[in-house]
Amino acid sequence: MVARGEVARFWSLESLHLVSSDGGTESSALVDDNGSEEDFSYEDLCRANPRYLQPGGEQLAINELISDGSVVCAEALWDHVTMDDQELGFKAGDVIQVLEASNKDWWWGRSEEKEAWFPASFVRLRVNQEELSEGSSGTPGEELEEDAGGNRHKHPESKQQMRTNVIREIVSTERVYIKHLRDICEGYIRQCRKHTAMFTAVQLSTIFGNIEDIYKFQRMFLKDLEKQYNKEEPHLSEIGSCFLQHQEGFAIYSEYCNNHPGACAELAGLMKQGRYRHFFEACRLLQQMIDISLDGFLLTPVQKICKYPLQLAELLKYTAPAHGDYNNIKAAYEAMKNVACLINERKRKLESIDKIARWQVSIVGWEGPDILEQSSELIHSGELTSISRQGRSQQRTFFLFDHQLVACKKDRLRRDVLYYRGRTDTDAVELVDVEDGRLGACSLSVRNAFKLVSRTGDEAHLFCARKPEDKARWLQACRDERRRVQEDRELGMEIPENQKKLAMLNAQKAGHGKSKGYGGCPAAPPHQTFRPVHQRHVTVPPSVPQPQVFALAEPRRKPSPFWHTFSKLAPFRK
Repeated sequence: MVARGEVARFWSLESLHLVSSDGGTESSALVDDNGSEEDFSYEDLCRANPRYLQPGGEQLAINELISDGSVVCAEALWDHVTMDDQELGFKAGDVIQVLEASNKDWWWGRSEEKEAWFPASFVRLRVNQEELSEGSSGTPGEELEEDAGGNRHKHPESKQQMRTNVIREIVSTERVYIKHLRDICEGYIRQCRKHTAMFTAVQLSTIFGNIEDIYKFQRMFLKDLEKQYNKEEPHLSEIGSCFLQHQEGFAIYSEYCNNHPGACAELAGLMKQGRYRHFFEACRLLQQMIDISLDGFLLTPVQKICKYPLQLAELLKYTAPAHGDYNNIKAAYEAMKNVACLINERKRKLESIDKIARWQVSIVGWEGPDILEQSSELIHSGELTSISRQGRSQQRTFFLFDHQLVACKKDRLRRDVLYYRGRTDTDAVELVDVEDGRLGACSLSVRNAFKLVSRTGDEAHLFCARKPEDKARWLQACRDERRRVQEDRELGMEIPENQKKLAMLNAQKAGHGKSKGYGGCPAAPPHQTFRPVHQRHVTVPPSVPQPQVFALAEPRRKPSPFWHTFSKLAPFRK
């Protein structure tokens, strides 16, 4: 018997749209025995899979659930690297609680006690959204029952239903994904090849990569997946073997993902011309495709390969060890996680260099080589007190990148303006923890301190953090920096020089259009002062990007003149 007051209430996003008027579940069998979806129209897919195909449908459902007091959680498909305090940074697999989803591209969420904006296209909503009812002391995701001895354990019926939900999502999203791939191949590529005056073979290869090979592979994968799908009792389906059988085939995604940044750049150049914009829109309408731009469709393979590990992890969570599919699901999860990990790592690096370039352009008085000549990712940042050998202390904001630590000084009036104050080559120093108390023979007393000591000379940099936890974060960040540098060497993870130069060139061009800061250098981008902490419903600031997918899923930003003017008045606010 289920213990009242201690029941873990759960609900499924899948069930919001797949329940028919008579309470039954609509048939989701959209692919025939040969694995072909060709006989099914766009309308058929929409009726059976409105959650995935109807623009805004999922968004409305999320806001309804949030308004009802339900907890909505999403999992990160890949890392989100940010230097903006108003954005939520996270790593692939992190869980984010969605607090507001009114805007199509940017949602407001909470992760590790921080609330901020994050790109909606970077996450996947969990199929089983679980919430403990009031007074429950159980673990999220477990429905509990009490036996005669007072022992509590997972309610088997709820676990079966949750496994059913995940299985259905895997199969349903696979069908929709095949539909998108077919639309790209037949709706775009086929039409482009007919217009040889507009497109060269090299251009088409750059824009679409090997997506036709991916389409053929995914059709075979779906065919085997359908064979293992138990329509009558989905929770009994054993699909782990499908992933293991096609494990090597998923390697074709590496070529596509490596090509994707170049595809975005090529497409962006074409879209500056009206005839190409009109041509691609005509292709979309002719194929009766959903209202997503071509760059959005080209992003779907990158999202898909990163979504598989999250789906398998959730499936494993609701698969009992005694289940016949448990070992295969576990092995499939590890295999797909490794594939996605390499792709995510490269994507994170490519995404980082654009943001780092824009950050450098915003720094007043930058000196020396561009930061991208050595570094490709920001690892940690924060304020520290730097202490010289003479005992002179200076408050600085430090940015720890791979291979170097950059020091900046905040402007006294405009705190969002940073001045360059030097850098330290982290390849040439060693991290030394310093105990609280007097430092050596001198009379200097320090707390929460650590040093970076030169490997070749007697030079040392002493830093003090405000709190012990801040010091712990910096120590861990320094260790992470050394580990990541070593991993990059082992994996051969290098950003091509032409991409680094392009990132700096684009950042400098964008910087020329902004207002100038002190010394005639580009000012830092204005910070949003709007922070709706602890608010259920929020209004998206004007600087939130227009609804479209851009580059590696990062929505386009358009800084608002209002917020820029508002930040100028910051010194006069009380």
